[in-house]
Amino acid sequence: MKAIRHLIRFTYIEAICCVFPVMIFAALALSRYLPTEPVARYDLLLLWCILVQIVLLVTRYETMEEFKLILLFHVIGLALELFKVNVGSWSYPEDALTKVAGVPLYAGFMYASVASYVCQAFRRFHLRFIAFPPPWLAISVGSLVYLNFFTHHWIFDARWLLMVLVVLVFYKSWVHFTIEQTIYRMPLVLSFLLIAFFIWIAENIVTFFKGWVYPHQEGGWAVVDLGKLSSWFLLVIITVLIVIVAKYKRQDPAVEIQQRT
Repeated sequence: MKAIRHLIRFTYIEAICCVFPVMIFAALALSRYLPTEPVARYDLLLLWCILVQIVLLVTRYETMEEFKLILLFHVIGLALELFKVNVGSWSYPEDALTKVAGVPLYAGFMYASVASYVCQAFRRFHLRFIAFPPPWLAISVGSLVYLNFFTHHWIFDARWLLMVLVVLVFYKSWVHFTIEQTIYRMPLVLSFLLIAFFIWIAENIVTFFKGWVYPHQEGGWAVVDLGKLSSWFLLVIITVLIVIVAKYKRQDPAVEIQQRT
């Protein structure tokens, strides 16, 4: 049946898009069982992440333009990690030479890997965005979301208001994706939620293997709070919006964006 064949094809393409995150999260899990001497686990993870990134570039799995976007998310992610670790949101309990202010440098690659997935999905699914809001509005929403990750420690946490704002701004927006010349569509907000959900599942796996530890997990592993799903939902929005706007401004022929009229 066509539907089953397309489901298999969709799963295959998704797996290809996830190569970078899978390589990193698998290393996080497997490295739990490696000796900590003579090289610390976090240092090994950094070397592994760099090696993976080089291989993906050399094999042309990623283009140079995609790599530039991924580097941007590496910086954005590290900035967020440095702040969150130092206000006690989570911690990296192991020692390493490549830790800066309590944050191992491999941490930025986790955010970069999410950006890598988004870039791959753009290209391999031939994404089109229908009824997309003007770029200035999308950028404004993304900026407010990112800012709230910092400011909510001192002032009102606006995440739920921001989620309502996201729905209001994007509720008419659809993402079209192609499988074997057949075009399917999905509400853009739903795609944000689905990506965030699978990241939350991966986060549970990684914290089980002590890639990082939340305060409630210091006495032993526990399921990551569902509230983190809202954080990932908002972070995914930042990632997708930056990639969309960057490709739109560059007039990338692989991406077609139809703005809302």
